[in-house]
Amino acid sequence: TLLIVFLISSLFLYIISLMLTTELTHTNTMDAQEVETVWTILPAVILILIALPSLRILYMMDEITTPSLTLKTMGHQWYWSYEYTDYENLCFDSYMTPSSDLKPGELRLLEVDNRVVLPTEMSIRMLISSEDVLHSWTVPSLGVKTDAIPGRLNQATLMTSRPGIYYGQCSEICGA
Repeated sequence: TLLIVFLISSLFLYIISLMLTTELTHTNTMDAQEVETVWTILPAVILILIALPSLRILYMMDEITTPSLTLKTMGHQWYWSYEYTDYENLCFDSYMTPSSDLKPGELRLLEVDNRVVLPTEMSIRMLISSEDVLHSWTVPSLGVKTDAIPGRLNQATLMTSRPGIYYGQCSEICGA
């Protein structure tokens, strides 16, 4: 893409410099509709040729055909609700552990009373929404950050490569 933009810029710089330095002897070329048609359609075709591969890659990057597990996440004021949609009646709320209840070695503002358990080496689809105000569902070590918006269902896909504890956190100021 950079090569195409460089060639187009060089061509136009050359044409502009020729127009400024030479005397116009053929004024008929200034009124030619064929030239105007070509220099209108050619950039549009070039832009389409540049955009099509990018759109295809963007679509393929976001699409998961058959996830192994779907987890619905609902944001509430000060806690999250999780529901494993592939199983019946498997849902729970996850509250932050108060600082007074932390055991030695546990991390303040990151520990919760009910952790989400996810399989490794499997594709997981997260459906994220909110019930009250805007929230930001974030797990930095997995590279996932999605906004939870009331009335809108956002989708994120993730895959854990190794077992462990991955801490989620609020990375924005949540609220109306």
